[in-house]
Amino acid sequence: MKKVLARVGIGNATVDTVLPSPTVRPGETIDAEVNIVGGNAEQEIGDIRFELETRFRTEDGYREMDIDRFTLAEGLTIAPDQEETRPVSIEIPYDTPVTLGNIEVWVETELDIDLAVDPEDRDYLDVEPTPRLQTVFDALEDLGLSFHSAECQADPYNRYTSTRFIQEFEFRPAGGPFRGQLDELEVVAQPGPDELTLFLEVDRRGGLLSEMTDMDEQHVRTTVTSTDVSEVRSDLETLIEQHA
Repeated sequence: MKKVLARVGIGNATVDTVLPSPTVRPGETIDAEVNIVGGNAEQEIGDIRFELETRFRTEDGYREMDIDRFTLAEGLTIAPDQEETRPVSIEIPYDTPVTLGNIEVWVETELDIDLAVDPEDRDYLDVEPTPRLQTVFDALEDLGLSFHSAECQADPYNRYTSTRFIQEFEFRPAGGPFRGQLDELEVVAQPGPDELTLFLEVDRRGGLLSEMTDMDEQHVRTTVTSTDVSEVRSDLETLIEQHA
């Protein structure tokens, strides 16, 4: 009877992934532990699956997506109440979204148990910007452009990336040289190990006609390799002035 109940999730084995810290950055590898506790009956555990996930907006609403997934093959037999710990290294890909605003990123751990409801564990992450992206944020703040919002949204035609979604950051002038010139600045970032690619949409302050025809929007692409705020601020100021 205990085995029958375990198959429907009652008295099943449990899994808990313990991270050294919930705070991570894209490009990092974190060393974690997977704790497995046996249930009321002996169970055969095949693979231990890990999925790094987020959600993004589409025309039909929000959907969840795997940023990355991998498997830790174990072939473990877990006895009732037995406790097992397995080390695991989890890579945080460079295209992992930064958790600003309402954006969420989590690691989902799942035990593969034959003929049973697979036990799951979900751990939410605090994903900080890469050093170059943080430099861009600091440089924009120095230019009087305040962070307004961030959202992950579908990129069905892969205009920016090979993945199915992008993260867009929106900044609005609160002061500085662009107050009165811009409505907003939208930024899509593609971090990498050696450089950061930025796609900027400069939304100039124009009349009703220009806004209706999108004539007030300029698109530009640039690359950031430095983490010097003054250098990046100067480059971005020149670039935005050219398209404002």
